[in-house]
Amino acid sequence: MTPPIRVFALSTCIHCKKAKEFLDKCGVAYEPTHVDWLTGQERTDAMTEVKKYNPAQSFPTIVIGDKIIVGFRQDEIKSALGLK
Repeated sequence: MTPPIRVFALSTCIHCKKAKEFLDKCGVAYEPTHVDWLTGQERTDAMTEVKKYNPAQSFPTIVIGDKIIVGFRQDEIKSALGLK
């Protein structure tokens, strides 16, 4: 069973787009959060959560179970998903 997956992304980020496309190709469900679409407290809360996983607050920040992947790192994503 696939662990819960969260993707913190920016709608204009090509690396974020590629990461989401890769997850789609792998056929796994994930919860995307487009931080640039949020405002006010929602945005503040999202950035606080991103900072907890990734102090540099860069995108994409991908949380797969207890694994954190910063950037589009296909091999790391596959490994975290248990794919070969």
